[in-house]
This record gives sequence, structure tokens and C-alpha cells, in this order.
Amino acid sequence: MTPEAAKVLLFDLARSEGFDAAGIAAPDAIPQAGPRLKEWIATGAHGDMDWMPETAERRASPRALWSEIGAVLMLGLNYGPDQDPRHVLAERSAGAISVYARGDDYHELIKGKLKRIASRFVPRAGGDVKVFVDTAPLMEKPLAAAAGIGWQGKHTNLVSRERGSWLFLGAIATTLALPPDAPEHDHCGSCRACLDACPTAAFPAPYRIDARRCVSYLTIEHRGPIPHGLRKAIGNRIYGCDDCLAACPWNKFAALGREARLAARTENRAPALAELARLDDAAFRLRFSKSPIKRTGRTRFLRNVLVAIGNSGDAALVPDAISLLADPAALVRGAAAWALGELLAPGALEELRTAHLASEDDPQVRAEWLAAGSMLGDPPAHQSANTS
Repeated sequence: MTPEAAKVLLFDLARSEGFDAAGIAAPDAIPQAGPRLKEWIATGAHGDMDWMPETAERRASPRALWSEIGAVLMLGLNYGPDQDPRHVLAERSAGAISVYARGDDYHELIKGKLKRIASRFVPRAGGDVKVFVDTAPLMEKPLAAAAGIGWQGKHTNLVSRERGSWLFLGAIATTLALPPDAPEHDHCGSCRACLDACPTAAFPAPYRIDARRCVSYLTIEHRGPIPHGLRKAIGNRIYGCDDCLAACPWNKFAALGREARLAARTENRAPALAELARLDDAAFRLRFSKSPIKRTGRTRFLRNVLVAIGNSGDAALVPDAISLLADPAALVRGAAAWALGELLAPGALEELRTAHLASEDDPQVRAEWLAAGSMLGDPPAHQSANTS
């Protein structure tokens, strides 16, 4: 089979699996990606995502990951929502879950599709292949831009002229040398809608993101307490954030996603914070079975829920926050103390503070209690652990 015929076969197989976009990138198509990644890591903007510096060398080039790569097929699967995901931000007693996490976990779904494509491609075209979905050290967004699927916008995410912001990416690397596609050019122009939409000012400059201020990082990847200075801006976003994606004008071309398993589950559109606060570990695992939310774990998820409760202004949620003051996880207890500091009158708060400080031995939780209800922002440096 000629390289041209093998490429046509790959594209046909991708369409048969429901992918909405496909393009071929040469393995040396992104020479600047590695140096830019190292520069970004050097600033500390990756936060506590330790796997970023650990895998930086392998991310620098597809050939650093697999020396025999001849080409990379980049694929996009549309997951466009049926409504603007920002609507739920006004429902302060409900939680806002990012569009990508409202349905089934895309990792397993896309990996299955890629494996089926590979199993049908290799016997006919030859060569060897490897499939990648997000978790491998592969620079998917720069490769997708090099393959012509879209471009990395000022918010650093991929944007497509045909589908807007809502594309999951997958990759199939092959040892065959296939004809590459022309890269997509930047079409952001002077627009800065995505930058202005960020609730926590996570973009120090266009095309640069500081993960330490990004709501998606803070609510999903970050392991410790959410920094005090950012909690109010997070609002009721309990898992991820869609603001910069949803603000992009190119979404006027976006279409509703066709994959039923990625569609939002009814219970994930605007879940009640009270319901979520009452989840024990078993109930959490059952509630988010087959969901990417399950990977974050109950402890971090309830930390997020409690920040949203503190921002809700809803006194009816006070009993739920109080019940979590006895949670086994210090991260949860500390977030509960902060939430109560936002919701309770000074007298009631002081009574709770006195009672719980008497038995609380975790320094981070004690620091939260000492700062609760104050207007000072972060606790004093000697009282708080590093949360950067």
C-alpha cells in the first residue's frame, strides 16, 4: 500500500469510528514545543503537576517518546454542549461541572476507538502503531495544530474554525512515513475574549497560562487547599471551568456532539451542593462511576464543593458544612471551616471555632479556623502551609 493510500485508509477508519477531524503531522513538526515547555516549567507555572518536569524530555518530540515514529495521526472528537455551560454559574446552590466531565470518561471511550482503528489498519497497511489519549507524554495540541485540525488559541487550547472549542484529541503514531497535512494558522486576531473571561486571571499574557491560577488545575490537579485569594473567584465551579472555551467567538460554528456516551448526564448538569456534600467514599464512587471526576477522589472533590458552599450565600447549607468538620480528611475539614467563616454570623462562628480548635491537631486546619471569617484573605504566613 502506498503512503497516500495508507493515509486515505486511516482517515476512512477514523470517520467510521465517529471522529470529526483528522490530520497527519510529521514527527519533527513541532520543534519549538519542547523549548517552550521547558521555559514554562522553569517559571513554576505547572504548580504541583510533578509529572510535567519528569516527562519534559519525552514531550519535546514524538521521536523522543518513540524513536521509530514516521507520522502521527491526530484525531478530534466533537463534544459540543447543548447549551452555554456558563448558565449554571448563576445557580449558586448548585455546582458547575465542566462540559467534558458531565458524561462518560473520554479517555476510555477514545482509547477504544483508536485501538479499533489500529487493529484494522495494521493488517492492511503494515508498520507498527501506538495509540495515545491525553495521559501519555505527547504534545497533542501542538501536533493537532501541525496536522491542520485547529490552532492553539490565546487560552492555549485548540480552536477549530469548523467546530469551535469543543474537541477531544487522540493520536495514533505509526512507523509508516505518511504525507503530512498543512498546519492550521492562528485566527485569533486581536480578540481577547477568552483572556477576559477567566475568573481568576490565569493568563499572564496571550498564549501563556499559569496553572496555579487556573480553576481547572485548582479543582482537579491541585492536591492541597485552594489558595485563599482565589476561592471567591472560583464561585460554584466544583470540577473544571469552561469560561475561556465558551467565550470564544469561533463557537458560533460549533455543533452538538454526536457521541451519546459523552452527553451530559442529567445529574451532572447542575447538581445540588447539599447532595454532593453528603457523599461518603462509597457513594462518591457510585455517583461518578465511569466519570473522569472519580479520578480526583472524594477528598479533593469535597474541598471544591465546600468552596462553592462558602461562596453560595445560602444559609441552608450551613448544616452540611458543619457535618464535614468531623471528616477524616484534613483537606475537607479545613475547607469546611472556611465555608462556615463565609456563611455564619461572628458569634456562631466563634463558638464553633473555639470548640473545634480545642480538638483539632492538624496545622492546616487550625490555620483555616484562625483565618475563618476574616477579611484578610490568606492566613498569616506562619499559620498556613504552602498552597502554591
